[in-house]
Amino acid sequence: MSKKSNWVYQPKEITVGRGIGYGLTDLMGGGWNNIVSGVIFAFVLSQGINPAFAGAITGIGRIVDALFSLFFGAITDGFYKTKLGQRFGRRHFFILLGGIFFTILFPLFWVRADNWVYYLVIYVAIELAIAMILIPWETLPTEMTDDYKLRTILSGSRMFISASGTAIVFLVLAALQHMQNPNAYLITGIIWTIIFVVAIFISYRTTWERPLTPEFIAELESRPRLTLGQFVKKTVEDYFSTFKNKAFRKHLAIYLLSFTGKDFYSTMLPTFIICCIHGVKADTPWTLQALSIFGIVSTLVAAKLMLTHGPKFLFTISYTTIIITMVGYFLTWALHVQNAFWVLIIISIFYQCARAILEFTPWNVFPFIPDVDRVMTRGDRAGIYAAVMTFFRKSTGAFASWIAGILLAEIGFNSKTMTSLVNTPQHIQTGIALIFFVAPVVLILLALLMSFTFKLNRQTHEVLKHEIDRLEAGGSKADVTPQAKEVVEELTGHPYEQAWPDEPMI
Repeated sequence: MSKKSNWVYQPKEITVGRGIGYGLTDLMGGGWNNIVSGVIFAFVLSQGINPAFAGAITGIGRIVDALFSLFFGAITDGFYKTKLGQRFGRRHFFILLGGIFFTILFPLFWVRADNWVYYLVIYVAIELAIAMILIPWETLPTEMTDDYKLRTILSGSRMFISASGTAIVFLVLAALQHMQNPNAYLITGIIWTIIFVVAIFISYRTTWERPLTPEFIAELESRPRLTLGQFVKKTVEDYFSTFKNKAFRKHLAIYLLSFTGKDFYSTMLPTFIICCIHGVKADTPWTLQALSIFGIVSTLVAAKLMLTHGPKFLFTISYTTIIITMVGYFLTWALHVQNAFWVLIIISIFYQCARAILEFTPWNVFPFIPDVDRVMTRGDRAGIYAAVMTFFRKSTGAFASWIAGILLAEIGFNSKTMTSLVNTPQHIQTGIALIFFVAPVVLILLALLMSFTFKLNRQTHEVLKHEIDRLEAGGSKADVTPQAKEVVEELTGHPYEQAWPDEPMI
């Protein structure tokens, strides 16, 4: 038992400071997602690699990561049986191991090379190392406490730390590009590595796991054990079952359309700015991205508006603003605005504020979704819905860069020769501008139209929750009020008679 009584199994008082300590890992989580969507494609292009291959790197890597993540959570769940799991913790062991791999691998990605396979192999390895860190890390609030408010302290710290990670990523790169350092990407990669690894280590040391008491081990052992085939079959069935939920189908569509539109913007922005806009410098794209720091303010405003006006209002404000800013970027190019730096700054501030609301809203709507499922199945399946959202986001996360790379190759963009406005032919500029403008606008517009039909909000959720409470208390389905019946049918997409089945779905 002495091996189990080390610091990793010693619960402590959860304070705001420890909440920040836990949340620091999302400095890497938020930073990495923006590196994937906003930096990697531009960096690989700068090495003279064909844009179609440059886009394929993150596309292939994210698909591999999504499949790996599908099974890795189950591996950590059962790791307590091993001596390493007992000594270091079933979650903390993999956080430590993933951190070591990340420290070695991440700087290697920013080394100059002319072979896209090199970047693909390193990128896939980095994605797997990050999954080894983030998947067990995300379970720690559940391990550390069963108190709802204390878990909120832990999880709530992530929002602002993640946003800070986004700003740090682009500020560091912009500063080095501004100094015209020929090794800007490599030095930036090393700085990012140091910042992220320090953050991970602080989280590693300031968090703990539920002690492996005989009672807890008995609880773990009592859980059903599935073979790999059974696990895959059940996972697929669970995933597909969520699409019976009308509110979730719409929510997932809005989420994926808007986030993919945002990814297109991040992927294409450096190429658009450098090859199409007059009077800009090499660091301008990263300076514009660093304005994401303004998103922290808009997130605070969005938190209040979520309570007073609901998600549809936030979707409308965010998506409409993004479409207007995309028109602004396009006109800056089409009107040949000279020395457009400050025009781009103003447009980008509005874009970054809207982007922050785009990222904030779906995950703040998400807690309502499992209640819709509950009235459909009588089950507690929040984890399955979170897994579906994460799986599909990872699967589509690099879709934008993959397609953008293919489209750039199709219009004849040459990453070796077309490195500025001067050496980019006019017809190629037109193609770049159209890809940059059309793809995000179409995807965001589709998300906006979808959001108009989204009925899940604070008011409908209160009606739904009241009906669930009534049924849980033994109330008869025959006594349902017309309002409750209408809300249940609208949110689930099924007749009320099919709600609240006799046998719960596990």
